[in-house]
Amino acid sequence: MPAAYAFAVAMCGTTLPTPLYGLYQERLGFSELTVTVIFAVYAVGVITALLLFGRVSDHVGRRPVLLAGLALSAASAVCFLLEGGLPALLTGRVLSGLSAGLFTGTATVAVVELAPERRRGTATLVATVANMGGLGLGPLLAGVLAQYARMPLHLVFVVDLALVAVAVAAVLVTEETVRSRDRVWLRPGRLRVPPQTRPAFVPAAMAGFAGFATLGLFTSVAPSFLRKVEGVGNLAVSGAVVCSVFAASTLGQLLMNRVGTHRALLWGCLVLVAGMAVIAGSLVAASAWVLVVGAVVAGTGQGLSFRAGVTQVGLSSPPDQRAEVTSALFVVLYVAISIPVVGVGALAVAVGLRTAGLVFTCCVALLAAATAARLHLAYRAGARA
Repeated sequence: MPAAYAFAVAMCGTTLPTPLYGLYQERLGFSELTVTVIFAVYAVGVITALLLFGRVSDHVGRRPVLLAGLALSAASAVCFLLEGGLPALLTGRVLSGLSAGLFTGTATVAVVELAPERRRGTATLVATVANMGGLGLGPLLAGVLAQYARMPLHLVFVVDLALVAVAVAAVLVTEETVRSRDRVWLRPGRLRVPPQTRPAFVPAAMAGFAGFATLGLFTSVAPSFLRKVEGVGNLAVSGAVVCSVFAASTLGQLLMNRVGTHRALLWGCLVLVAGMAVIAGSLVAASAWVLVVGAVVAGTGQGLSFRAGVTQVGLSSPPDQRAEVTSALFVVLYVAISIPVVGVGALAVAVGLRTAGLVFTCCVALLAAATAARLHLAYRAGARA
């Protein structure tokens, strides 16, 4: 499906720098806190796009927004190609975030709307798999090329530009699903969640916060954990470890049909708690293999809860507000992917990377456990009603 391919390419571009941060640190001489700030400004771009333009595709159509997102993705790759120091890295990350912000809500809805009515449930899976698959491909591609090919800080972005060019062609041949257009989008407003959607939105946002905070950890400082705590300096291995959490997320999403939407949200939180425990164990034992196991367990839990949350929120949203509500959910998720990891970076400077990681895993486990408890109580109350 062309829209799904474009979705995956746009998301791939957002995680390409992950295994390269260590090389940038060596070249430019900045700290772990700076690494997390470079990563986090990406989320500033995402949230800005979601807040200002979360409703745009409902009014002007899906294709123009997707094309704008791909143009921003290409501009981000050019910034990294120029490699003009810290300002260029920050600019590239903001542009990447703006691209992702335009894409996440719009592409998710577009993939679903382009599918036949009888396959809408499968289309939601395709959209979420494209999202997570693209995010996982980025670190793997960058790590392998940086480790085994020439121009470790440049070649991967040339490849990315080629993928984006194909994605533009794919979007141009995609059918437009918005039939009625107007100019309301020129007056950006706040994202609103309708009252009938809030019972589904709140637990989805809580579970999503815990899950995306975990993804933020892996896409920012996990390579530093491998290099400085566990003694693994191979960039391809770093990229593969980060990829594993997204691959596991995809697996978790595939499992949702077997578990059921409501149970998947609850079980996803519980599996995420277990994953945090394993990741904490890897930091204590300085074991890369245990970290991989923790990534797989945590990613599976994140995938279960993420797909269940997106599905419940989408099904409970009015059709003419679906992109807006989906964008509101992603605002919460991208706050989660940025602010906690900056905290990890600050803690790493103050008390060390290992201790900062342990504090993070404890906080995420507590949030996921609290969400699971809330869901369990809600299900019991519903069963008695």
